Amino acid sequence: MGASGAGKTFIGCVLGNAACRSLYATKYIVVARTLNRFSYCSCLAIARGEGTYKKVIAHYKKVRLLIVDEWLLVSLAQMESRYLLEIIEARHQSASTIFFSQFAPDDWHDKLGEHTMADAILDRIVHNSYQILIDGEDSMRKRKTQLIEA
Repeated sequence: MGASGAGKTFIGCVLGNAACRSLYATKYIVVARTLNRFSYCSCLAIARGEGTYKKVIAHYKKVRLLIVDEWLLVSLAQMESRYLLEIIEARHQSASTIFFSQFAPDDWHDKLGEHTMADAILDRIVHNSYQILIDGEDSMRKRKTQLIEA
C-alpha cells in the first residue's frame, strides 16, 4: 500500500513480469476497469445466465498469481462484492494474490459494502497476508516530470 504515485503499479508489473518469466500463469487486473465488467451486466452475470459461471471462476482459480491494482479505490456495490468474494474464495490458500491499494486494510471494510460480506472477504485476505508500505515524499510521476524539465 502507498500513496498515489508511490510506485505500486510499477512494482506490480515487475512482480507479474518475473512470475511470467518463471512460467507462472499470471493475471493483472485494475479493479476500477474490471468492476465495470462485474456490474449487473458483467461477464460473471452473463456467465451465470449462459451456464459458464463455473468456468469463469475456474479461470481465476487456476491463475497462479493474480495482481489486483487500485484495490478499493472506490466503494463496491453489493453485487460487485459478491463476485469478488467468489473469486477470492476460489483462490483462498491455493493461489497467490497481490492487492495494491492506497488504503490500509483497516479502511477496507467500509468500502466492501454489506457488513457480513466484507467480513468474509477480509477474513480470507488479511489473516494470511503480508503488508508492505511504500512510503515517500513525492509522487514518482512528479519526480519524473521534474527530471524531464531539468
